[in-house]
Amino acid sequence: MTKEMDKPNKKFAEGMCFYKLFWIFLFGCIFGAYYEQILNLVIHYNYHHEIVWQLRRGVIYGPISPIYGAGAVLMIGLLGRKKRPDWQTILYGALIGGGFEYLVSFLQEMFLGTVSWDYTNEFLNINGRTTIPFAIVWGLLALVLVKLFYPTISNIIEALPKKFGTWLTRILIVLLALDFAISWGALIRQIFRHNGYPAVTIVGEFFDEYYPDEVLKESYTNMKVIEVKK
Repeated sequence: MTKEMDKPNKKFAEGMCFYKLFWIFLFGCIFGAYYEQILNLVIHYNYHHEIVWQLRRGVIYGPISPIYGAGAVLMIGLLGRKKRPDWQTILYGALIGGGFEYLVSFLQEMFLGTVSWDYTNEFLNINGRTTIPFAIVWGLLALVLVKLFYPTISNIIEALPKKFGTWLTRILIVLLALDFAISWGALIRQIFRHNGYPAVTIVGEFFDEYYPDEVLKESYTNMKVIEVKK
């Protein structure tokens, strides 16, 4: 009997590996997009008594909200590797979630000149970028992710046939990377347009023609451009 026959067949994405974290990222992205859209529908109906389904996502194509996907990976990657008391998971999750939300808001404003949320008028807000109550929600969400979501989704991911799962993951990574490149490239080009810089390359012309402000407004309904003071 050869050594290869002695070795048990490994499962697809066994352990907390890159492929499994990618799937967690993807599930988090999709969940976050629909969560935001459903929440917005409920709030709008409560105030205006009409049903409005408004897109809430972080890319142009598909129900993808990267901040939720990245948040899920951070929570599970940092808090799911060892057991700890629930209160510690909630506390660390609140710090990670609140800090991550603050950082993303800061970087978005600095590099893209836009904001997607503003909590300036909310209770216990921190520079309008996050709030203490929202951080607590992040902490509770971390507990759910680590205790309930991860064990269940991990088993589902590992149940995929290894060859099929590997190729499917690779294809999804390429498609998602293209989506991110187009979406964020269009946003960066928007900044240059707003600052009066004409397109001087084929890439710039491409974004100006196919992804003008009107198209971006349909995809990023809650994003506001910060006017540059001259």
